[in-house]
Amino acid sequence: MNASRYGRKSIADKLFLSGELALLCLSSWLASSLYHSSYSPVSLDIQLVNIVIFSAAVMLCALSVGLYDHKLREGHKGIVKRVVITLLFSAILLEFIIFQLFPAFRIGSLYLLWASLIAAVLISAFRAFCQYHDINRISRRRVLVLGAGERASIIERRMRRNVDRRDFEIVGYVRVEGDKSAAIQPQRQLTIDYSNDLFKFVMENKIDQLVIACDERRNMLPVEALFKCKTRGIDIIEILDFIENETGQIAVNLIYPSWIIHSNGLSSNPRFRTSLGYLLNVVLAVSLLLVTWPIMLITALLIYLEDGRKHSVSIFYRQIRVGIDGNPFYILKFRSMRPDAEKNGAQWASANDSRVTRVGQFIRKYRIDELPQLFNVLKGEMGFVGPRPERPEFVVQLAKDIPYYNNRHNVKPGLTGWAQLKYPYGSTAEDAQEKLKFDLYYIKHRSLMLDLVILIRTVEIVLFGRGR
Repeated sequence: MNASRYGRKSIADKLFLSGELALLCLSSWLASSLYHSSYSPVSLDIQLVNIVIFSAAVMLCALSVGLYDHKLREGHKGIVKRVVITLLFSAILLEFIIFQLFPAFRIGSLYLLWASLIAAVLISAFRAFCQYHDINRISRRRVLVLGAGERASIIERRMRRNVDRRDFEIVGYVRVEGDKSAAIQPQRQLTIDYSNDLFKFVMENKIDQLVIACDERRNMLPVEALFKCKTRGIDIIEILDFIENETGQIAVNLIYPSWIIHSNGLSSNPRFRTSLGYLLNVVLAVSLLLVTWPIMLITALLIYLEDGRKHSVSIFYRQIRVGIDGNPFYILKFRSMRPDAEKNGAQWASANDSRVTRVGQFIRKYRIDELPQLFNVLKGEMGFVGPRPERPEFVVQLAKDIPYYNNRHNVKPGLTGWAQLKYPYGSTAEDAQEKLKFDLYYIKHRSLMLDLVILIRTVEIVLFGRGR
């Protein structure tokens, strides 16, 4: 995704993907061979086409349920569950869409069943093997952090879990003169003379990357040692870029003006933001309306039966939100709260909000309440992907409390976004700040490919009930 390394494939990732692709190809070939020997002959051309189609469909569905999220926190049972769901989705996609459009390539339903069963066993076993033997260690970077104060401690707080450090190993933290006292444990700090011995330590300990994270930089950095490290191929990176690369977010509290000016990726293509983006959004909105109108009709009926008859209120809810360039617009949603939900003024929605109706709990969980926003997309007020639009009452306060908050209004708001994928339910100003870090990352790296990945991954949010 542009300049960031987040999501880029390491050697271990490439080996893993190659191995999984090979197993999917093997599953398809075995299934077609079984079908050939048991029922009717299958030509080599049809076999090859089905190998490609089956493998592509399974990998696409695996992406949609989060199996290729390198920060996925799931045990073996959770992985098997997602593998089964993936193969079920891919079978539905192939049988009812792909093979209906291209019937000449269809071998048979039993072929698809056998291929899915074989793939379920092979993929589950392969993932268990890779997890048990920690395949990522073959390309894990050895990282030395130059600094042991407040800035350096952010790494410890943000990336404290093993899954957060799957691609790197922190060798230690080197305290630099001027560092403030922080929460880094003494045993994690290295007692070396960073001015004279840094280069020697880096060479002897096979350090791959140096992270500059000292609190005071003026006349404190060992420039000569860093230059020697750089000439020997050691990667030297700022903590702000390191966090961005490893977490997919921008640490707002570390941003300084010169970084914004000189950072790559913040410029935008006006054509993509207007004509191309709008046309793509309209096509997607119309397509989704054609598919989901029965769900919307049933939802409207349930809302009316539960609350609409008694209180004579609309099944829809219009609420003013802040859009691109700070312009207000009315967002349209299915009503999920009681009619008197805000009799005391605007309030943050919480995870277990007592104001939510029984129907509202379900439609909020699976994001059905947001389907009417497709009409906002058609009007050009929203896109499919972008920061979630917030209420003006909250925006005013958040802009005062959180640096760079108004920068999220530089792009059109969306039905889903990077923050929705990467951050759980949030209902406080602190959560808003955490989401801003992901929103700024999206704004910096937005592209058609990133939008498509977010759209595909949104299936995971809906499927596992992580709606907001």
